[in-house]
Amino acid sequence: MSADVLADMGIKWVILGHSERRSLYGESSEIVAKKTKYALEKGLNVILCIGEKLDEREAGTTNTVLKGQLDPCKDSVKDWNKVVIAYEPVWAIGTGKVATPEQAQDSHAYVRSWLRDNVSEDVSKATRIIYGGSVTEANCGDLIKQNDVDGFLVGGASLKAAFSDIIKSCSI
Repeated sequence: MSADVLADMGIKWVILGHSERRSLYGESSEIVAKKTKYALEKGLNVILCIGEKLDEREAGTTNTVLKGQLDPCKDSVKDWNKVVIAYEPVWAIGTGKVATPEQAQDSHAYVRSWLRDNVSEDVSKATRIIYGGSVTEANCGDLIKQNDVDGFLVGGASLKAAFSDIIKSCSI
């Protein structure tokens, strides 16, 4: 659906840059940045998804990949208060694998430093950075304890009764 239709329907949030859109539809980081700009211009808030594949993680290039996904958005976003960044390691989406709390924290800290270096210190402190990638009631407690993990983008677990436990973990 287009941003125009969503805005007309009163929808407040969109998810852009999800790994499935990037891999199945070939959406580049530049296209995601353009869509982000347009959605914001239409009054929508954006959950901007970024994340690396398993081979990129294993090669030690996670931060380079994240930078490549964030850089095009630098000039597209004028109001970062309307953007939430979702770090979703592609290798952990729907696989049952999850980043360790330390891996999630390292990537979230990198995103926060990117915001500080490329936008501003205030935006770095204020922007919510959430984790997505096989979040469950069993692992959410340890993940949310990390300094830079501000919440979750939950997939399949949102369809289970234990989803309430994930929600509660963010309220503690």
